[in-house]
Amino acid sequence: MSILTIHSEGEFQPFEYYTDPLEIAARLRRIQTLFERWPLCPELTQNAEQDAILAAYANSVRRLRERYGFQSADVIAITPDHPDRDALRRKFLAEHTHSDFEVRFFVDGRGLFYLHPDAKVYAVLCEAGDLISVPAGTKHWFDAGEQPNLKVIRLFTTPEGWVANYTGSDIADRFPKLEEYLERMK
Repeated sequence: MSILTIHSEGEFQPFEYYTDPLEIAARLRRIQTLFERWPLCPELTQNAEQDAILAAYANSVRRLRERYGFQSADVIAITPDHPDRDALRRKFLAEHTHSDFEVRFFVDGRGLFYLHPDAKVYAVLCEAGDLISVPAGTKHWFDAGEQPNLKVIRLFTTPEGWVANYTGSDIADRFPKLEEYLERMK
């Protein structure tokens, strides 16, 4: 289940909580963040390769390419046995911005985005079927968890792809990681 919680930047206790995808999309639109639910492609197997995944979602990816001018798309998978999982997690956990959109469609698994566009922090638990597009320049961080298991389509408008500009803030350390977030939201 997708979840959006909204917090003051000083504490984790949420003052808004949403699970309806339409409410999540409407609330995130206020901070220029796109959130959509796409139907999953049941014909894709767990071991589906990048080309098969991109072909299965070609119409939706094409729509976003035309709307936003994306130049490329790829698929990244991070599993519990990924040799760089700890380094990747650390890299994503620090608050940062990008000069490009950060667009992710969750083909499988889940992950927790924290968006920090103003004096609030928006925690977005994304699961299979969720698309999120974080606007360029928006402070944010991401956690796939201690045992990551996700597969996402990424879209880019620049040839450089994912380039982080770290803010140096320790705010991400003051908010729960994925496992603790899930426990608190029970």
